[in-house]
Amino acid sequence: MQFSLNEFLKGDGTRARALRSSAILVFGFGSSNVLRLASNLVLARLLFPEAFGLMSLVYVFLTGLAMFSDLGLNLSIIQNKRGEEPEFLNTAWTLQIIRGVILWLCACALAYPAALIYGEPQLALLLPVVGLTAIIQGFTTTKIALANRNLQIGVQVSTDLASQVVTLIVTAVMAWFTGSVWSLVVGSLVGAVLKVVAQHLTLKGPPNRWHWDRELAWDMIHFGKYIFLSSIAGFLINQSDRAILGGYISLTDLGIFMVGFMFATVPVELARAAGSQIVFPLFSKFPPAQSADNRAKVLKARRLILLATVALSGLLSLVSVPMVELLYDERYHKAGPILALLGFTVTAQIATSNYDGSYLGSGDSKQHFYLISAQAAVQVVTSFLLISRFGILGAIFAVGLTMLLAYPLRARVVHKYGAWDPKADLATLALGWGCALLSLWIWWAQVATVGVTR
Repeated sequence: MQFSLNEFLKGDGTRARALRSSAILVFGFGSSNVLRLASNLVLARLLFPEAFGLMSLVYVFLTGLAMFSDLGLNLSIIQNKRGEEPEFLNTAWTLQIIRGVILWLCACALAYPAALIYGEPQLALLLPVVGLTAIIQGFTTTKIALANRNLQIGVQVSTDLASQVVTLIVTAVMAWFTGSVWSLVVGSLVGAVLKVVAQHLTLKGPPNRWHWDRELAWDMIHFGKYIFLSSIAGFLINQSDRAILGGYISLTDLGIFMVGFMFATVPVELARAAGSQIVFPLFSKFPPAQSADNRAKVLKARRLILLATVALSGLLSLVSVPMVELLYDERYHKAGPILALLGFTVTAQIATSNYDGSYLGSGDSKQHFYLISAQAAVQVVTSFLLISRFGILGAIFAVGLTMLLAYPLRARVVHKYGAWDPKADLATLALGWGCALLSLWIWWAQVATVGVTR
């Protein structure tokens, strides 16, 4: 069936909106990462590696708090039949604000213990101040969820990019004058405020106001209770390796690791963004178990995302060492081989991604909790064993090994919902690991220097 340019630009069907959303998402993601790279390059010259290591610890705690309190409000709006009603949206917004305030209070309570655990007194003040972003983000408009529900993400991308530009400018100016880690803090707060305000003003939809409907709130909490529990496990999956690694290496080495990690995880973040904004809505609209046509539509979108992101991961592995040496001064050069090695882990993450919508789109958050919990348990054990023995080298491979060990359980669940696609998963692994192995062969002299750094 032909698909005209006019339909792509102006069509209102699901296919047209999905394709437009994909194009906008890729543009926005690419632009965002160009800005992210520019910011990192500028700040790497104005600040010291320890600053990046220190902020990575701060964000481990803040990400943990956010995930430990995730009620799945955006998912509730997308999947609930009443998700577009003003009463539903405003109750969700009210819950979100309450959650933000509670998060900030928790950040204040954890500040001093965190400073003691890592032996970094600055954490006692950094955590409460950076934690203010939780309150700011609590006021984020529910228009975002409506836009995702209807595969309309253009304005979101523009506001994200605008706030990122302002964050970069403010942070760079502060870093120039102070040379302090606080420049990162101030920049993140200013950017968060700008983003929230811009989204309220520019996104289409009913404005948010304080509203409380006990029945609707209970529906959201009932759906979100397993999302909440899953998010606790999700924190362990996404942050446990860095939280554990921070206890075994210096802040300087952690900062260098984070430079390589930043580049390596770009394809994973792209896959996740495409999954939440494109694949998940498609799973909701076209459950694969209902028909072969539905299955073909959704899996085609997933396969395209896997191919694009694993190709990007392979490219990053191949150019890892010369790219880092070109962009950064000698203090950060060890991030190049770290990036090359992370290609194995990133490939495993991509190959097993974008299946969650198959059961979450059907409202089965309980199944999601079981899967994520099992994966979290495996990862914590794996990360501790490998990092305690091999340091940075262990952190590089712990997550990838976890994804492979947890894959049979995930495959069993998604098969039940008609979404398992083993051929695409194996092809993704073959392509990504092939590039990573080639990278190791080319840059072996530099990769060998990673060693067992603790």
